Amino acid sequence: MPIETPLVAALNHLLEAEPWARERLAPFEGETVEVRAAPLPALRFAVGGGGWLAPAPAHAVASVAIAVKPQALAALVRGEAQLLSAVEVTGNAQLAREAMFLLRHLRWEVEEDLARWIGDAPAHRAVGAARGLAAGLVEAVRRVAESAVEYAVEERPMLVSRASLAEHAEAVAALRDAVERLEKRIERLEQGG
Repeated sequence: MPIETPLVAALNHLLEAEPWARERLAPFEGETVEVRAAPLPALRFAVGGGGWLAPAPAHAVASVAIAVKPQALAALVRGEAQLLSAVEVTGNAQLAREAMFLLRHLRWEVEEDLARWIGDAPAHRAVGAARGLAAGLVEAVRRVAESAVEYAVEERPMLVSRASLAEHAEAVAALRDAVERLEKRIERLEQGG
């Protein structure tokens, strides 16, 4: 079974809960979207009737290609705007706009789906715990990144801090100005003397 099949089922589950999203996709029936995130294989989806998705036929040419750059995971930690800057989109501009809109606004209501299986209260507690865990992981990643930068700047100088760089730039500018003044003085002494 191609990897697209379960992903299409999951995406269609999201689209089932959001009729507005299917309405936005419906005009693009027959178009194909390709998502590339190296080293994973490219995923290809076709927009079918009514805005539903299906695995794209092998011979279909992608109408829009969405390439997720390697820095996307790090950008995800810094927020949506940074994540979107780590995504490159080419092809049909209208479909690309709709795909990016859906990427930003289509949300999985995990708690609602889980409640169907285990009930409202346990689902609420489970989702709350998962959110807390996710927030903790994001905070841990942020702290590790900060520690790595601090180590690279302070402990084992492989990088230069912004303050040190600004201080060095000021010193270079002052030296350049002093050299220019000295050159002018020498020039005046040569002319006058």
